[in-house]
Amino acid sequence: MASEAEKTFQRFAVFGESSSSGTEMNNKNFSKLCKDCGVMDGKTVTSTDVDIVFSKVKAKNARTITFQQFQEAMKELGQKRFKIKNPDEALENIYKLVEGKDPATTGVTKATTVGGVSRLTDTSKYTGTHKERFDESGKGKGIAGREETTNNSGYPKCCWKHGTHGTEDPTDG
Repeated sequence: MASEAEKTFQRFAVFGESSSSGTEMNNKNFSKLCKDCGVMDGKTVTSTDVDIVFSKVKAKNARTITFQQFQEAMKELGQKRFKIKNPDEALENIYKLVEGKDPATTGVTKATTVGGVSRLTDTSKYTGTHKERFDESGKGKGIAGREETTNNSGYPKCCWKHGTHGTEDPTDG
């Protein structure tokens, strides 16, 4: 059971921290874990309780906690959340809440298509030269969608077909 909790600890420890190795968790991610996993219910365990427990278990000058300190914090929060149960049973219930969970990304800002944006980005309504730059699905063709591409072959423009230099008809314009 603790190994599953340790995996959850690691997933939350690296969430939003590109430099984190997953062995230590900061207060922000600890609070997120408690909120996303349902440890923090807003009545018996509040965000203030979570912050106080985090401050209790971390080292004096540290800003992060290890998995061992995380387990101590879960024991304290378990006793607070499940008051009627003995400490071991409370810890077991906390681990049941935590195990297998991932950081939630609800409420994350998404691209919006308000007003004229959807009309302006609908490639099926493009006309003229802009229409040629997209395929039927609306995906851009990139450089292939531009008619005037450069030819770096070293031949003059009239002789772009390789090997035709000197064989073209001089009367061709």
